[in-house]
Amino acid sequence: MKLLYRLGFYLVGFSIGLIFLAIIFKGKKTSCNYGPNDRVINNISKKTWKQNPMIPTAFDSIAFQNFLDKSRVDFSKSDTQKEDCKTYFLNGYWSDKPIAVKVENCDNSVFLLQLIYRTD
Repeated sequence: MKLLYRLGFYLVGFSIGLIFLAIIFKGKKTSCNYGPNDRVINNISKKTWKQNPMIPTAFDSIAFQNFLDKSRVDFSKSDTQKEDCKTYFLNGYWSDKPIAVKVENCDNSVFLLQLIYRTD
């Protein structure tokens, strides 16, 4: 019988805790970006996006945001040791075509340096 009382008290406290968490985090844009890929994508998506005028493409800011939602960072090709603007290679899909994008992530903005159409 004591086990049932303990289990009952535990479940009551646990459910009250869940209700408090739901109230506290309701409407807040919280996310768990603990992985290196998620942190880089989150950082890039918060900044203003600028395109190199030498790259002819219909890649606008909305298309860039959609691309970021489904992209992965290739850290083996990226240069993350720079102090001012780090360079990242992002692999993903745009209009159901595989592409790779080389971006320069600076303090206030992100510059599109290169757009590569992949064949895989």
